[in-house]
Parts: sequence; structure tokens; C-alpha cells
Amino acid sequence: MKKNPVTIKDIAKSLNISPSTVSRALRDHPDISTQTKKRVNSLAEEMDYHPDSIAQSLKQRRTNLIGVIVPEIKHNFFSAAISGIEEIAYKEGYAIIVSQSNESYNRECVNVRALISNRVAGLLISISQTTEQSDHFKLLERQEIPFVFFDRVCEDIEASKVVVDDFDGAFKAVEYLINSGYKRIAHIAGPKHLSISQCRLNGYLSALKKHKISYDENLVVYGGLNEEDGVKGFHRLLQLDQLPDALFAVNDPVAIGAFEKIKEHGFKIPEDIALIGFSNNPITRLIEPSLTTVSQPAYEVGKRAAELLIEQIKSGENFIPRKEVLKTELIVRNST
Repeated sequence: MKKNPVTIKDIAKSLNISPSTVSRALRDHPDISTQTKKRVNSLAEEMDYHPDSIAQSLKQRRTNLIGVIVPEIKHNFFSAAISGIEEIAYKEGYAIIVSQSNESYNRECVNVRALISNRVAGLLISISQTTEQSDHFKLLERQEIPFVFFDRVCEDIEASKVVVDDFDGAFKAVEYLINSGYKRIAHIAGPKHLSISQCRLNGYLSALKKHKISYDENLVVYGGLNEEDGVKGFHRLLQLDQLPDALFAVNDPVAIGAFEKIKEHGFKIPEDIALIGFSNNPITRLIEPSLTTVSQPAYEVGKRAAELLIEQIKSGENFIPRKEVLKTELIVRNST
């Protein structure tokens, strides 16, 4: 037969003190003597007492839960970022609930509402590649629920953001290609509206401009952020009268898709076409030739986002949103 959970009243009855004294002792209230605190905590442990988090959340209107929304957990960047988030959350006494949008705006909206219903203390959000509206984030503002964007951010919402320097990472990648002797450099870009896509495209364009290489709009192909987008992107480049001699992809999955298509058509990497990705996914070291890429500090991005969110939760209305930008590193391998 299932036992009923131990309550504060049970502890109070056993010690012949009031429930309010037990409650304050468990919260380490200064008005309660050290001896009473020891007696209460000792008995609470002996009786397997656990606070009723649901009742507390109803009273306080918030739990000790942090909601995390990512596009896809399977991507190494997001799994590493979640690990960073969890480390900070655990140290500060929070647990996390992770949900994924599967790159769907509608599912992202459902996730936001579900986490609101679960009375989370705050949210950490990386938006889907199909998110072009921000009404669901404005709902968080109206509900006065703290939230922080990381990696993929919503620019028209005033909230803290933790990102990597996508512009600089792309600039260094393309400049490296130029310095290696490549002149006809294509770019398989991400969705036009997405901040990371825009920054990486701008880095590509700035590197061309610095080295006085004329921009050819036919060498920029827009798509999504998955492997099939790399396949489709390179297929479009194949239709050109003159193929590029190098290719910079918006991220590693897109680069891997292009990699497969390049090989399929009998081209050699890097002899015929050099290739650079962005993210430093583990697979980039394992393919042959290994893929040159831009490394992002994903774990650190997660940590900083969680630290900012917890700072906001503690500061309340006094918190001023800010943006933090972390540096990337070019990892040169055999594909260039």
C-alpha cells in the first residue's frame, strides 16, 4: 500500500512544535535556534521528507525549473550548450526541462506555452529556422517571465542574448580560402531572416571586399540548415557555366551535404573544390578528407546564457538586458 508523503505537520507533531517553526527551520530562518534547526533537519531526513514543489510553485507563482528550447537536440552544438546550461542551473539549485522545436515555428510556440503552464522560473531559447514572428516571446514579456536567447536569437525582442561572433568566424574562413589562392568562392547560406545566416553571409561578403574580389550573386545559394540543404545547394551550383573553386557553408550539416554531392559527381576535395563548414561537429574530423571548419564554444554559450538568466531572475525589475559575444576559432583540416 502506497504511503502518504511526509508533511511539515507530521514533523511538527513528532517534535511537539508548530508547523510554522518547522517551515522556518527548514528554510534556515535566522529567528530559529541552531539546536531546533538541527532537530528539524535530522528528523526530516529520517522521515524522508521532501518539499511539495507543486504547492510551493502555486504559492510563489514560479518553480525552480528552467525551460530550455532548442531546434534539435541531436546537433552537437545544442547538446553541448545544454550541458553548459545544466552545470550552472544545478549549482544554483535549478533543474532544467528541455524541449525541441524540430525547426518548427508552430512547435516552438506550443513549447513556450507549455513551459509557461509549468510555471518555469525562466526560459533559455534558441529559435527555429522557420521562426519569423515573435508574438510568443512577447507573451513571455507580458507574463513577466525572464528569458534569454542563445545562438539563434530574435533581434526585435529586447532580451539578453548570448551568441558567437558569426561575422568574424565567417570572415576568417573566407579570408583563409582567399589567402590559400582560391578566387571563385561560393557560399551556401542559411535562411535569409535568421541572424546567424545574415552574420555569416556578411562575413563572407566583407572578406571578398577586403581582398577586392568581385561579388557574384550566382555564387550565393540560400537554403536551410540541414544536410539536404547542402545537397540542394551544390546541385544549384552545378548548373553554373563555371564551377566555384571553393565553397563556404553556413554550418557543418550543410557542408556535409555538399561534401556528399561533390564526391558523388567525381570531384576531388580540395583539388577541384575546397570546402569549409561552421560549428566543428565531431563528424568533421572523421570524414575523408577531414573538414576545415569554424569552432564555436557551445558549452560556454550555454553556461553564459544560464548565468545571465539566473542573474535576471535574482535581479527582477532592476535587470538590464545585455548581449554577450563569444569568439570562434578556425580549425584548418584537409578539405582546404
